[in-house]
Amino acid sequence: MCTNIKTISKVTSGELSICTNCNVYHLEFNNIYFEFSEAQYKQFKKYLLAIEEVYWENKYVDAKVKRKIPIPSLQSNLVLMFNRQEIKELKSLFCNKEHVYTKYINVDDIDYTLILN
Repeated sequence: MCTNIKTISKVTSGELSICTNCNVYHLEFNNIYFEFSEAQYKQFKKYLLAIEEVYWENKYVDAKVKRKIPIPSLQSNLVLMFNRQEIKELKSLFCNKEHVYTKYINVDDIDYTLILN
């Protein structure tokens, strides 16, 4: 169990931290938790930052699922699915930038289906 945890970055949905004793990275995001060695951390970061959200959203445009951006795992029957906002937050965790809260929000930040009557 890691005891000397230092937070690297934080967003609304999660946090990236490191144990300074054993050099293990901890990623908590929504209901997902990962522990990475330094090599695994670098590999995941490289993969994450290379994801093209528009490509995946267009590829699965007809899918009836809300989250269309996949991140595969080593387990062949497990794929983690994210939406554009979640990927944006994940990327910001790995870019060492604190999520800046402003007075105004972007339209992409609103997760709501508008129904006009």
